[in-house]
Amino acid sequence: MSTRRFLEVEDLDHAELAGILAKGREWKADPSMVPTPLAREGVALLFEKPSARTRSSSEMAVVGLGGHPIYIRAEEVGLGVRESVEDIARTLGAYNVLLAARVFDHRTLETMSAVLDAQGVPVVNLLSDLAHPCQAVADLLTLQEHFGRLEGRRLVYVGDGNNVAASLAFAAALTGIEFTVSSPPGYELDAEVVARARNLGGSVDLVADPFDAVKGADAVYTDVWTSMGQETEGDIRRAAFAGYRVSEEMLGAADGDAVFLHCLPAHRGEECDAEVIDGPRSLVWQQAANRMDAARAIFALMVEHR
Repeated sequence: MSTRRFLEVEDLDHAELAGILAKGREWKADPSMVPTPLAREGVALLFEKPSARTRSSSEMAVVGLGGHPIYIRAEEVGLGVRESVEDIARTLGAYNVLLAARVFDHRTLETMSAVLDAQGVPVVNLLSDLAHPCQAVADLLTLQEHFGRLEGRRLVYVGDGNNVAASLAFAAALTGIEFTVSSPPGYELDAEVVARARNLGGSVDLVADPFDAVKGADAVYTDVWTSMGQETEGDIRRAAFAGYRVSEEMLGAADGDAVFLHCLPAHRGEECDAEVIDGPRSLVWQQAANRMDAARAIFALMVEHR
């Protein structure tokens, strides 16, 4: 049997994603129900890119499952410089039952997964340039807690068609959420991602005008305009995204009960107004807390059949 991997939400099928969401809710409601499949086992957490939420949520997820999280910075292992990605993966796989990594280049995860498949060690994507699947699962948990049923809900993402938007497209497709992305020209969600999400049965639309896009939305989501590693593009991006800030006026154009989501960190006054992210319709902090519940359920599934 091939080793499980979670490099993108589409690595799961409908039943697996539904199971992760169910366990996430159940274990959050009653932590005494959390199993310990990682008892006396290590989990390597490799970070090329630093993160407050990803590190904290991943470490606590491992601890909650009975395991020992081993946090590793890229410079400690010289990823692809002092030592090849393949050799680092083989070494970490010798000590740990799971490898989770936050990387710049998605190909690094593909390489690790190909190597560790032979060792029976799953690989989980904590973030790459192409995908942010653990965040998308936390987003689904948040929407499910708030609305109950996900199918038929309308989620609108306003901003850069980036890794977060891509993972949301697949997550929406697997749960029956209608997904719309509104981006300025040149920053749209990749056409291949749109096609893959639609092949999963998803409803994905691209709408240029953000005020048109959010009409009838149950949830409005945004992310920073300039991600880590894109700092030199900051001025260009701020000019391109000038009309895509989620303001109270824009959120008001959505459904009257629409909520606001943001994967954080946030730049108030840039991609969203402070009155929106700190307002009564914001689920951002619940969303951030759910990162741990999502990671715990994902890790448990990855090691279930080892």
